[in-house]
Amino acid sequence: MSSVTLSEVTQMSLKDLPMDNWMAHLPDALWDIPLSNLSIPGSHNAITYCLDKNDHSPVDLTQPDMLKKLDKYMKPLIRPFVYKWAITQESSVREQLDCGVRYCDLRIAHRPNDSSSDLYFYHGVYTTITVETVLKEITAWLDVHPKEIVVLSFSHFLGLSQDLHALLISTIKSVFNSRLCPKMVYLSIVYMHLMEIITHSFIFHQELVTLRNLWSLGYQVIVSYEHNVANCHRELWFHIPYWWANKCKAEELIEEFEHRKQLGRPGGFFVTGINLTEDLKYICSHPTESLKDMVMSTYPTLLDWVRKQKPGPNTGSLNIIAGDFVSESQFIPTVIALNENLLGRSTR
Repeated sequence: MSSVTLSEVTQMSLKDLPMDNWMAHLPDALWDIPLSNLSIPGSHNAITYCLDKNDHSPVDLTQPDMLKKLDKYMKPLIRPFVYKWAITQESSVREQLDCGVRYCDLRIAHRPNDSSSDLYFYHGVYTTITVETVLKEITAWLDVHPKEIVVLSFSHFLGLSQDLHALLISTIKSVFNSRLCPKMVYLSIVYMHLMEIITHSFIFHQELVTLRNLWSLGYQVIVSYEHNVANCHRELWFHIPYWWANKCKAEELIEEFEHRKQLGRPGGFFVTGINLTEDLKYICSHPTESLKDMVMSTYPTLLDWVRKQKPGPNTGSLNIIAGDFVSESQFIPTVIALNENLLGRSTR
């Protein structure tokens, strides 16, 4: 990665920043803005590039009963369709992070009839890679990107007992350790005023989750956990809301989100998912296509809408924007460039 000077950052569009280190290269005017008011690119169903294509692997338990029966008796015919519509990302987690992704949507499952305590990701079918393996890949990436912050959303738990939740949380803590940003912590912030240094203690809440504060404390990972067990762990943030339109057409998705924007943004972190959702009617009427075909054909329309959005605390503002196949379009630099609105610039 080539080095970028401060003067160059001031002049260039944010979409031209080095994607693997874009947070480190943001103008210092953005360092004190809460992360929940920045525009951050995210990956919907981030770990689907490694779905298990072994015919002995079952479809996940959330699938309709009809699909389970068809898969059981007509597997050679049904499985290719499942894979075509279940894969939402083709790049590995490290490749996604290198491309600028800073929010990962992680769906966690324990395989049925598995006597081990291994946990996997799932979407239609289960992955071949375990959760622990992916978390270690993320922390290895953070080792060489010390000023990048990632938000990891653990949700849609499938088949996890209380013991497996405890094991997962223990793994999260051991892998990320001191990098984990707690949801509530007392910290000392030093202010200099009229040549006097005054130290105050504050409760760390989302307004204080800024790049400058996280860098000074060595925090790089924010973990949200969609389960009430999060109440018992200071390292686990409560579930981050995810706006899902459940539409298969870009125009309908945009209409849905424009309506939600009028009602006001949630406080704190939240995600706007521009991921389209196929239904059975769409799949049957497009038998030779895949989810990727649908997504890539609609990205021009979706990105035109994204370019008109603004981050910030106001009604109608967006925060994290997540999509599918995010490393294969201009989605990520487009989302990052929205932060120019916070600098008084219009995005280009």
